[in-house]
Amino acid sequence: MESETAKNLLAAFAGESQAFQKYRYFAEIAEKAGQPNVARLFRATSAAEGVHIRRLLNAMMKNATTEGNLEKALAGETYEFTEMYPAMEAAAQAENRPDAKLIFTQNKQAEQMHARHYQEALEALRRGVDVGAGVKIWLCPVCGAIEYGANPPERCPVCNAPGAKFQEMQ
Repeated sequence: MESETAKNLLAAFAGESQAFQKYRYFAEIAEKAGQPNVARLFRATSAAEGVHIRRLLNAMMKNATTEGNLEKALAGETYEFTEMYPAMEAAAQAENRPDAKLIFTQNKQAEQMHARHYQEALEALRRGVDVGAGVKIWLCPVCGAIEYGANPPERCPVCNAPGAKFQEMQ
């Protein structure tokens, strides 16, 4: 049975994580609206939420290992592409929301890729090597797909965005 404090740490982490992302997005909206000081306030508050997140994670994951983190990440991504997003796709289809259905479908496909990459990383770690050593990791900023290679793909396999949009991850 999980302690009350463990549940509270998790709940606080979820709330702070959502606020972190929302405030970053709110800053973009304020910037586009010509309100740079409001944008700075949102960015500053987002950064503060990031501090809170780190502190909460430090308390929650005192004995974390890369192998354990990969296992947790793999389980989370697998849940998302096998259960969470398929149910969301079905609801969007039933409610005649093709816009949301497309997002859920592409997210599901990207999450499946993430799970495959985590599985590969876990297997490599267990062999005593780093996954994809010597190859670059590329992110599609449109849908969140991740690809390995010397160069980005010509087109994103999930959303068909041009490879020129991909960002090399450092």
